[in-house]
Amino acid sequence: MIARARQLADAHRDLTFIEGDFLTAELPTTGYDFICSVTTIHHMDFEGALLRMRQLLRPGGTLVVVGLGREAGAKEWATMIATAPIVRGAKLIRRARGPEGMPVAIPEMSYGQVRERAERLLPGVRYRRHVLRRYSLTWQKPGG
Repeated sequence: MIARARQLADAHRDLTFIEGDFLTAELPTTGYDFICSVTTIHHMDFEGALLRMRQLLRPGGTLVVVGLGREAGAKEWATMIATAPIVRGAKLIRRARGPEGMPVAIPEMSYGQVRERAERLLPGVRYRRHVLRRYSLTWQKPGG
């Protein structure tokens, strides 16, 4: 995926791509203003990844995570069934398909588990469940 990103960003020479394990990679620790993770956190240790992002964020910085969960319980299954036609329609209209070679991982955590753990690790986090089988977490680090 890094190779694909480099191809797409060829005209933007000011971008830097770092390839490595996010949880252990040596990254600048002065603090980031904004950290965004889109459909990747379910490929990692969820709590470890949130803690790492929280650590790297400067006081007052914003963290946004868009993730995938799995259905568990009647309410989550009912939501998935009710939104299935919308999801299918959106995919057809957008002709959605992932890039060739994109890694796929089935989410281990349910939406409820994601919400509970995020609220414990990121006090004041805003959790939202979205129609296209996604959730989002938005959090601002205190102290800014």
